[in-house]
Amino acid sequence: MRNLCRPALVILLVVFSCVSIYGKESLPPASPLAPASEQEKQVAETMEMLDSLVEIQSNLEQELKAMKKKITASKTEAEKSNLQNELDLLDRQLSETRYDFERIATGVEIGIFAEKKAKKFSWNEEFGILINPAVKELKRLTVRTRKKTMLKDTISRYDNLIPVAHEAVLHLESLINSSDNPQMKAKIRKLQPEWQNAEDRIKHKLELAKLELDQLEEQEISLSDSLSISAREFFRARGFYLIGGILTFITILLLFKIAYRVIFNFLPGAKEKQLSFHVRLLELLFRGSSIIFAVFCSFFVLYLAEDWFLLSMAIIFLLGLAWTIRLGIPKLWDEARLILNVGPIREGERVILYGVPWKVEKIHIFCKLFNPSLEVRLRIPIEKMIGKISRASKIGEPWFPCKAGDWVVVGDMPRGKVVSLSHDAVELVEQGGKRTTYRTQDFLELSPINLSRNFRLRIPFGITYNLQSQSTTSIPDILKSYIEKKLEESDYGKKCFNLSVEFMQAGDSSLDLMILADFKGELAEIYSRVERTIQQWCVEACTENGWEIPFTQLTFHWPEKEKLLNQSLEKGFKS
Repeated sequence: MRNLCRPALVILLVVFSCVSIYGKESLPPASPLAPASEQEKQVAETMEMLDSLVEIQSNLEQELKAMKKKITASKTEAEKSNLQNELDLLDRQLSETRYDFERIATGVEIGIFAEKKAKKFSWNEEFGILINPAVKELKRLTVRTRKKTMLKDTISRYDNLIPVAHEAVLHLESLINSSDNPQMKAKIRKLQPEWQNAEDRIKHKLELAKLELDQLEEQEISLSDSLSISAREFFRARGFYLIGGILTFITILLLFKIAYRVIFNFLPGAKEKQLSFHVRLLELLFRGSSIIFAVFCSFFVLYLAEDWFLLSMAIIFLLGLAWTIRLGIPKLWDEARLILNVGPIREGERVILYGVPWKVEKIHIFCKLFNPSLEVRLRIPIEKMIGKISRASKIGEPWFPCKAGDWVVVGDMPRGKVVSLSHDAVELVEQGGKRTTYRTQDFLELSPINLSRNFRLRIPFGITYNLQSQSTTSIPDILKSYIEKKLEESDYGKKCFNLSVEFMQAGDSSLDLMILADFKGELAEIYSRVERTIQQWCVEACTENGWEIPFTQLTFHWPEKEKLLNQSLEKGFKS
């Protein structure tokens, strides 16, 4: 829950600040101290637009009268239908002109005073009403740009229509001049006023759009001024409410935190190293309630301030957060089970992470893990523990094959001393200073041999076949006694806790004995030296007792010579 609360609070602050600063109306407030000459210029431009609209209304009214007479004089239904469509079009144009006249004359948007009809309940409409303040504020950011774009499009369209209308008027005049039929001329002359009025009307609308565009560009201010004005307006009103809501949220959380410490300080079982289930459940409910109550109080502050924009933005943000949480409900359920210590990972048990066993010391929003051999503690987010399984650890079960200072043999490499180890890497240094670093997982996969606890030396030694009768009886005992005597004379005797000499095998050219010597890990650093010393004592024992040490022999086979030798031997036996 805390992981969701922190980013939610940050995002809420950023969204509200950005929208409130930039969402203000980009149009600057009208200055009451504007120069008189500028006001007179604006009045003159307004009067010019109103004159144009009056002229357009007059032309449209004349066209409407003429169109009504045509409909009255019409004899066919098809012609009446076409004329009626044209009449409706003219009527709509006249209504738009009157609306524009009233809007420009009053200087306000008169549509806001129109009464709205009652509508049926709809979830879509209700949600639209909820986000309407936010949408309006966002639209006000681009009101000037959108209006300028609309006027430019209108001007471009009228610029394309004027040549067409003028060409139509000229074409009608050319037809009148070139026609000799009086009836044809009379019908064409009836079309002339309509198209002439259409051309004039388009010209007037073009001039009106250009005047409005010029006024907008004159009133335009720089982006920095607009931002400064918006910032002042924000901190004057909405900034106070927003800061109040945020401070309320933080204050409620702090109060709950203080109450948490007071309550859990006296709650039975709350101070134990391993908390019981009811204490964990109460803690989880307490923390969740603190967040819900803090959000509710923040909303209540915005409600009392009657700032519907901030309130609607907060509701939208909360709905988005709820939708996000809905998708993560299975994950939240798994995290809650872990926090309650009833999930697949339990406190005090052993869990494998990064290929290394860890003891679970504490499960919370951040879990604490400890490896006694590595002497490393980890602080892992609880979401990283989902999917892991722990088990009870047996007494004496190792947590790592070695510790710092141990001598180990890894694969075919010479033995090395562990100088640094963690769950990331293990560093060894050989005698002579060569350093080798392994990834911890690779190090464990190579099954390292730890010599620093105890180790055994297996030393083969051979004697010749002429000692065959003693090789399994007296020689092993004599050799063992000799080596024991040498161990007592040296410093190795106290570190050797087991020694045996046994017959191993009959080799190709020797009878092999095996010396088995078990030493304490204190001699791991001189492992090879001890092995060489025992080899030396074996040679000295052979010299003292007159035992011959074999060497590798090569035997050559001569088939023909062997055949002749066998024949001669057979003849000798027969004679």
